[in-house]
Amino acid sequence: MTHHDRLLIIDFGSQVTQLIARRLRELNVYCEIHPFQNVTDAFLAEFRPKAVIFSGGPSSVFADGAPMPPESVFALGIPILGICYGQQVMMHCLGGKVERGHGTAEFGRAYVTPAEARLSLLDGWFNDDREQVWMSHGDHVSEIAPGFDVYGTSPNAPFAVTADTGRNFFAVQFHPEVHHTPNGKKLYENFVRIAGFEGDWTMGAYRDDAIAKIREQVGDKKVICGLSGGVDSSVAAVLIHEAIGDQLTCVFVDHGLLRLNEASEVVTMFRDNYNIPLIHADESDLFLNALDGVSDPEQKRKTIGKLFIDVFQKYANGIEGAEFLAQGTLYPDVIESVSFSGGPSVTIKSHHNVGGLPEKMGLKLVEPLRELFKDEVRELGRELGLPDSFIGRHPFPGPGLAIRCPGEITRDKLEILRKADAVYIDQIRKHGLYDEIWQAFVAILPVRTVGVMGDGRTYDYACALRAVTSVDGMTADYYPFTHEFLGETATRIINEVQGINRVTYDITSKPPGTIEWE
Repeated sequence: MTHHDRLLIIDFGSQVTQLIARRLRELNVYCEIHPFQNVTDAFLAEFRPKAVIFSGGPSSVFADGAPMPPESVFALGIPILGICYGQQVMMHCLGGKVERGHGTAEFGRAYVTPAEARLSLLDGWFNDDREQVWMSHGDHVSEIAPGFDVYGTSPNAPFAVTADTGRNFFAVQFHPEVHHTPNGKKLYENFVRIAGFEGDWTMGAYRDDAIAKIREQVGDKKVICGLSGGVDSSVAAVLIHEAIGDQLTCVFVDHGLLRLNEASEVVTMFRDNYNIPLIHADESDLFLNALDGVSDPEQKRKTIGKLFIDVFQKYANGIEGAEFLAQGTLYPDVIESVSFSGGPSVTIKSHHNVGGLPEKMGLKLVEPLRELFKDEVRELGRELGLPDSFIGRHPFPGPGLAIRCPGEITRDKLEILRKADAVYIDQIRKHGLYDEIWQAFVAILPVRTVGVMGDGRTYDYACALRAVTSVDGMTADYYPFTHEFLGETATRIINEVQGINRVTYDITSKPPGTIEWE
């Protein structure tokens, strides 16, 4: 498919293996992740990598059945970089020693200081005599392999950075791919420079490759895409339409829980501007009637999820000859459930799924964005010519405003919520903050409070404003608005939205998967 020089990442099960690929893509280097059990001598001969990276992982090298690379990888004569478990497995395979913790475990922030000898892998490091890194290891290297020297140490890792410069084998105990290792990108930049990569892998190349893969997978069959109007499904739809044209039909399920004017914007965008076959399934009455009197958040989700499948299936059944279901699944959607590459990562969550649609409808999945992070999807969207108004949209949950309306849902509360949310987002845009924020929204609280407006007494709802920042959708923190902004926004909401008389700002910090209110 691709003719670029290729870097192979051997996945030993780290939860952040895909971040390695992300860092390399930022450097325009083509790479693929493959689980260790698939990397055989025959695979290496066919793949012909220009360099190899060993990922981290949860195992101990001396445990029964511990993940191991093929011995032949060390005889390829190409640069290898081992990270965390990757360092330990490299030392173990090449004649060094690894031991259990015994007080040397490190989890979290640590500082590496340089040895006297300098190393090209660390060019641009140690300008302040030490570098912050992110450690996550119980075992440790107690004896380095023959041919290796030490180039960096930390309090609990005397062999934090080791290398055999004659063979261009490098091994680090920390994780340079995470944001908690601020200068980690420079280390990867040095590694790919040492390996001789030209940095010619771009989002344009990714687009061309994805289109070719879609055509190969789909052939002359038809594809149904569940379109929400969000960034992910929008980019997926435009990409697939570019690949197979009118073999694609989008189904936009309108459950009555969308933001202000959202449904008409989606229909106008895709049906009128892109001429993509689109079915607007307006079933808002069905959903809202089913949610009448429901206050339990999990029951809301299940009710919406079940109805969504039923509605989608009803409309999709009218599309003859459809064999594929397209989804805008991203890597953060699946990383905590299963290793993207089929490797041995530990399952942390199992709730990410595709709603049972493929199994129920007997369809095969097309997920062209599954390897990408959110900001990369936005970059791909720009490459495809999508307008900034869609590319930069904040994420919006599948159950929509239902989970921003704790307690019982009513049409009146939804209307109040839509108007308040529109004012809040308008304020954020007016102050030039929209692109700095990962996600912002209003939640209408299940309480009513007494207030005074003018000379009258009010008894209306309170609402909460929420805004979080994130780089890659894996971690999040609240956005630090000024008091002036919050005061101005609260005043506008109370003045312009009938039904709200009190506004609060929520600064609790949560992972992105739980930033919604219910």
